[in-house]
Amino acid sequence: MGQGYTERTYQARRLDISVDRPYEEFRRQYEQAVPPYDAAAFDALVARDAPWDDVLALMRERAPHDFLIYWSSGDLRPMMSLAGDAGNPVEYLMGNHTIAEKMYQHDPTAMLYAPLRTMIGDGPGGGARFVIEQPSRMFGSFGVDAIHEVGVQLDSEVAALLAHLGVPVPEELSN
Repeated sequence: MGQGYTERTYQARRLDISVDRPYEEFRRQYEQAVPPYDAAAFDALVARDAPWDDVLALMRERAPHDFLIYWSSGDLRPMMSLAGDAGNPVEYLMGNHTIAEKMYQHDPTAMLYAPLRTMIGDGPGGGARFVIEQPSRMFGSFGVDAIHEVGVQLDSEVAALLAHLGVPVPEELSN
């Protein structure tokens, strides 16, 4: 077997959505709609070698809007203010491992983009902003129809989350 590599290029689409609410209010609403991942609960399933149906049930229970927060940078403002920078950016890794598994089974490297990376920050005019790359673009880059279909599903689920939060839903997520 020889060494080598493959290369895939794709065009990302970053969606930067203005929110008509103050940053702190929108951040609080987002974190209520997308609760934190409870590692202990899911680790208990692994420890008892639970059937996948138990994982699906726990995800349905814990992620009412299909997503959990796996990680958050917390408030970056204190560190960035040392350089004189302003703003309130918070990064998140938001996902659903039961959805990710639908891609993993075809190509585990799809996990490069799962969970989804999102950001909430200050927006224009005193509001907030929500930023995410369109999932179907990222997952479509694998060239596997089943993975791309999950990316399209994620577009729809992000659209539903935004609608729940009362945020404008970009047309790209609804097509």
